[in-house]
Amino acid sequence: MNLTALILRFLKPIKTKKDYEKAVSMLENMFFAKKGTPQGNMAEVLAILIEKYEQENFPIKKPDPIEAIKFRMEQMGWTRKKLESVLGGKNRVSEILNYKRDLTLVMIRKLHKKMNIPAEVLIEA
Repeated sequence: MNLTALILRFLKPIKTKKDYEKAVSMLENMFFAKKGTPQGNMAEVLAILIEKYEQENFPIKKPDPIEAIKFRMEQMGWTRKKLESVLGGKNRVSEILNYKRDLTLVMIRKLHKKMNIPAEVLIEA
C-alpha cells in the first residue's frame, strides 16, 4: 500500500477510544521514523491528533495551591519554620496549610519569588 493510500485509510480525526487506541498503536510502530521523511511526517501529524484527543478527553487538573506549596517545601527541604520566615508567623502558616486562610497577593508574590512556584498556580486558591 502506498503512503497516500495509507494516509487516506488511517489518518483521520480521533473521535472514539477505539480510534485513539488505533492511532497510538500506529504511532508506536512509527516511533523511530526519521524526521522529514514521509513516515516521519505522518508520525508527527498523528502525534498532533493524539495530543488533541488527549487534551479534550484527559484534561490535567491545575494543581492545588496549598499542595503545590507543600510539594515545593519538600523538594527544597524547607520546614514550616522556613515558610514562616517568608509568610510571617506560625499561626498564619498553619492556617494557610490547613486551608483556613487564603493567600494574599503579597504572599503569592513572596512564594513565587522565594520558592519559584508559578504565580498562576498560587492564584487558583
